Amino acid sequence: MRELIDALVRSAEREGMELYGVHIYRRGAEPVERRLRSDDRVDVRSVSKTFTSVALGIAEAEGRLALDDPALKYYPELAGSAAPRLDQVTLRHLLMMTSGSPYFWSAYDPVVVPDLAADFFATPLAHEPGTYFRYTGIGPYVAARALRAATGANVRDYLLPRLFTPLAIHNPQWHTCPLGHPVAESALYLRTSELARFGRLLLDEGRHEGRQLVPAEYCARIATETVPTVQDPTDEGFRLSDSYGLGVWCTPGETTYKMAGLYGQLCIISPDKEAVVTVTAHVEGGGSQRTSITALIDEEIVARL
Repeated sequence: MRELIDALVRSAEREGMELYGVHIYRRGAEPVERRLRSDDRVDVRSVSKTFTSVALGIAEAEGRLALDDPALKYYPELAGSAAPRLDQVTLRHLLMMTSGSPYFWSAYDPVVVPDLAADFFATPLAHEPGTYFRYTGIGPYVAARALRAATGANVRDYLLPRLFTPLAIHNPQWHTCPLGHPVAESALYLRTSELARFGRLLLDEGRHEGRQLVPAEYCARIATETVPTVQDPTDEGFRLSDSYGLGVWCTPGETTYKMAGLYGQLCIISPDKEAVVTVTAHVEGGGSQRTSITALIDEEIVARL
């Protein structure tokens, strides 16, 4: 596996891509990692969305909430100011980017309103809930605040005893909005190996060292309950692949799925190959017209495992 990493590094260098760390785990073998800079925690960007999804999956198994609950159930104080049909938007819709809302926000946009959730619910829908995919950070953020309403703990604190601590991810930092809520959709800081352990947990159907940390049923659903990401070819919204699951990118007909964040933060789970490939990087403006960091990893590592 080390030679696969070396090949990826050479290709990335040719394309002007800056890799931080590459980690490969294959069941039955010791993991292999190569560092190309100091082993610091980095912002894994939209990979954070998968952690938020898993937090809600655990809470659902604990009976704290259900993904098909209307999100407004957890914001009763906003029911009177919500736009028509916002009461039909479920937690599932928020995680899968199908709320139907035109509201766009990411963790790196300034917060110019008193309450992002209130502003989201007050914004009229552009599509019927569940019918239209539009990638945005507001869905996971609103879903994570519903988790707090249901459990009393924000998404980071909720995951500490259930996932972070068992995986030896000690005191992870997760940026918050001005109201103090973790932004949920991004801005979680992890090392390459820490993200790799989370990927391995999903590959192993939620089990880690004999403990069931994430329900196996939810691990199976995360990449099989999907929505198409292209309804309107003229829509220039971001899409990495043709299907999106519960916080992961999927390809129809394939079992491999991806957690993906801006600038090359990737964790690729391949059940067929019993492998997890994890990359942290800062890829900005690198690559040829036909080459992306995702394509390089698929070609140099995943296809050759």
